[in-house]
Amino acid sequence: MMANITELSDKTFNDETGKGLVITDFNADWCPPCKMMNPILEKLSSSDQLGDKIKFTSMNVDQNPETPNNFGIQGIPTFIIKKDGNVVGRMVGYQPEEKFRMELEKFM
Repeated sequence: MMANITELSDKTFNDETGKGLVITDFNADWCPPCKMMNPILEKLSSSDQLGDKIKFTSMNVDQNPETPNNFGIQGIPTFIIKKDGNVVGRMVGYQPEEKFRMELEKFM
């Protein structure tokens, strides 16, 4: 997994995403758009502008089916944005870096 992104499981999801501003990338190893998002997520999670203000997390939907099912995830990648435990945003599919950054900045 990428250095600045916390890998989640069904067991750790609630504890890791319950406080502050958190984005979770729901993905799978076989998903090309998921792989295309990896460098964007790594760059943004490492940036001074976002990395210190947003916790970046990731969950493999094949290894952890319960949480994606609870959130009605039907397509991947899906990005869920939570603020203090409440879902405040959702994006589905590949997102260009600038669009993705602008969407995240709305919640800061």
